[in-house]
Amino acid sequence: MDRIDLLRIFLRVAATGSFSQAADQLALPRPTVSLAVQQLEARLGARLLHRTTRKVALTLDGQALVDSASSLVDEMQDLEQRFRPQSYAVAGRLRIDVPSRVARLIVAPALPALLAQHPGLEVDLGSSDRAVDLVQEHIDCVLRVGPLADSSLVAKALGSMALINCASPAYLARQGRPQTPADLAAHQSVHYNSPTSGRPAAWAWVEGGAEHSMVLSGAVGANHVESYIACALAGLGLIQIPRYDVQAYLQSGELVEVLQGYPPPALPVHVLYLHRAQLSRRVRVFIDWIEQLLVQAGAIAPGPESSASRP
Repeated sequence: MDRIDLLRIFLRVAATGSFSQAADQLALPRPTVSLAVQQLEARLGARLLHRTTRKVALTLDGQALVDSASSLVDEMQDLEQRFRPQSYAVAGRLRIDVPSRVARLIVAPALPALLAQHPGLEVDLGSSDRAVDLVQEHIDCVLRVGPLADSSLVAKALGSMALINCASPAYLARQGRPQTPADLAAHQSVHYNSPTSGRPAAWAWVEGGAEHSMVLSGAVGANHVESYIACALAGLGLIQIPRYDVQAYLQSGELVEVLQGYPPPALPVHVLYLHRAQLSRRVRVFIDWIEQLLVQAGAIAPGPESSASRP
């Protein structure tokens, strides 16, 4: 076996923690897998795995090799696929990061269909509302909602995400229902604090085609969407939130939409990835898939440049 094949086998053993499982997934005899790891250790002059009768675990050298070799093997696999027919199966590990609610409500439920379509694909699904470092955290691409900060990353616009104003019935019974932005002076909001800067976002709305904003009073702030919604459900104030995020609560009556004539500005949605002369086929497949998925879920309206908006 060449060195790339040895690395592929080692990475599979490291991922599964088992020679037998790695052999099953690679469709290789177990002795072949064991021998490949031994040959790699002999080549490197380092012990890569702690072996017991029940499982294997990475040594410090083994973990260092995983960190270094994963991207190398991925790039080699991408290179091989470029010279094969387009019908060749998409395979390998895809590392993505998406906002937590998008991960839970939209992406995770749809992953079985994606993996059934591409059996050789493996997905590491990160879910966060913070900025991530694609290089340091070995992430292929991220989905981000809202204005983008300057960076060296490539951004592909997918569309825009509509937001609504809402509150719990208990809050509205206590404070009254606002009819216009002028009424907001007598209300409280749950502040959404930026996970990056920690600063609360101002209350924003569109009126007469122009965007307006003001700072509302509020006793509670949250820097995670789950907590933000939970505070609204608890009657702590008004919130501005993507409609798909709270659709179930609107249907159940646990939250009520208000100020329908003064909606918040829609937020742009992008996929960000590292600049490469040839984007890996796995990432291209994911971008097309997530774009169609978000549109079908009603989470975004496709923009004019979006492939989901074209027939």
